[in-house]
Amino acid sequence: MRTTKFSTDDHLYLQVADGIEKMISEDVLRIGDKLPSVRMLSEEYGISMGTAFQAYYHLEGKGLIESRPKSGYYVRFNFKRFPDLPKTILPQPVSSEVSVKETIASIYGDITSHIKMNFAIAAPDASLLPSAKLNKSVMEALRQSKDHCISYENTQGNIELRKQIAKLAFNWGGKFKPDDIIITSGCLEAINLCLRAVTQPGDTVAVESPNYFGILQSIESMGLKVVEISSNQVTGLDIDCLESSITKLNVKACIVIPNFNNPTGSCMPEENKKKLVEVITKHNIPLIEDDIYGELYFGKSRPRTCKYYDTKGLVMHCASLSKSLAPGYRIGWTIPGKFIDAVKEIKRISDISSPSLTQAAIAHFLSKGRYEYHLKNLRKALHTQCLKYTQAIIEYFPEGTKISRPQGGFVLWIELPRKVNAVKLRNEAIHHHISVVPGKIFSACCNYNNFIRISFGKPFNDDMDYGLMMLGKLVKKMM
Repeated sequence: MRTTKFSTDDHLYLQVADGIEKMISEDVLRIGDKLPSVRMLSEEYGISMGTAFQAYYHLEGKGLIESRPKSGYYVRFNFKRFPDLPKTILPQPVSSEVSVKETIASIYGDITSHIKMNFAIAAPDASLLPSAKLNKSVMEALRQSKDHCISYENTQGNIELRKQIAKLAFNWGGKFKPDDIIITSGCLEAINLCLRAVTQPGDTVAVESPNYFGILQSIESMGLKVVEISSNQVTGLDIDCLESSITKLNVKACIVIPNFNNPTGSCMPEENKKKLVEVITKHNIPLIEDDIYGELYFGKSRPRTCKYYDTKGLVMHCASLSKSLAPGYRIGWTIPGKFIDAVKEIKRISDISSPSLTQAAIAHFLSKGRYEYHLKNLRKALHTQCLKYTQAIIEYFPEGTKISRPQGGFVLWIELPRKVNAVKLRNEAIHHHISVVPGKIFSACCNYNNFIRISFGKPFNDDMDYGLMMLGKLVKKMM
């Protein structure tokens, strides 16, 4: 151990914990090594006993160390124990019809079901959300509204909410006016509006593979074709592969999830985002950017967006608060650049406007500065849950299981041994009150038959541990 000078940016206990975590990851401290006593840690770092306890408690919560009665603290886990990453599948570079209906209806049914061990829903558990403060904002919105929020809202959205979203964009370097933004009922509606604005039935749309099944369903519902582009498990979309497909297949639009992709968790490096925008600008192709997970990073800073590098208005930025604050409020938005008039018209024709009350309530909540404080707590919780779920999967699943390493978001992408059929696994798991998402539905070409997606949105507890243990047993049985 060694003494360290601390900055004032983080709580002291977090800085101490980060230093110990780094030593564990670099094998300075190895699995089984005994850590200094709380008193010794306090003296070495020049911190209080309480701060030393907090640092160890934080690391224990992540599953990196463990407390042994009457013995002290010991290193329990090292990131080097992570298994290999899931393999990258190279889809055929062809334009094809989309058909992803199988099992998707039952997946959406899991949202409102009472399945005890639900690993299928990529959303935060209600216990992680500031429901009491949101309730206060709802009441305040009703009090402040002249008509009690029962009238139609502006088609483009509540002006105060658009002002707050323009401020949020500063987190990734965006500089926008409220008039650049359109409020939608969630991120998926934003994507749907953007797709309708820039395509016609029969057109081909390029997407990452694997890709969120809701996007594939949207493409299918509009009579569009899809070309799947290879995606790296860490760095995301293969831009060279995309450009090749654009040239060969007359691609009319591209959809990406650059920050913490669903389902792989990949995050495109900044230079890749810049290169991607250069490619779509060169070919004059709209890029629909799904940035719904951008604020849920585990690192020190928020990753930038593709929109940040857009100079021609071709990037149609889409996001929402469904994954970070209030799923049921259905507050999303798009910043569609040069296509704003077309998107606004389609929004007006589709549903006139989004609900007034939830827009006013969220505008009030954001105006009080509560969101960033909530996000800090949510990010810490999700990072800890990610590690705990990963450790359980390593312990319970058979050798040869491969796991993604997301640096944000909610989900783990897991490759199971080849003999395992993920759809059959889901069907068998339901009998044990366990729900997972089979990888097959993340591809129009039905790849990923032995892959599953597991959400770590629920706090890790005895039920979740038992669910993963049972799931591991079912996988072994299928082998």
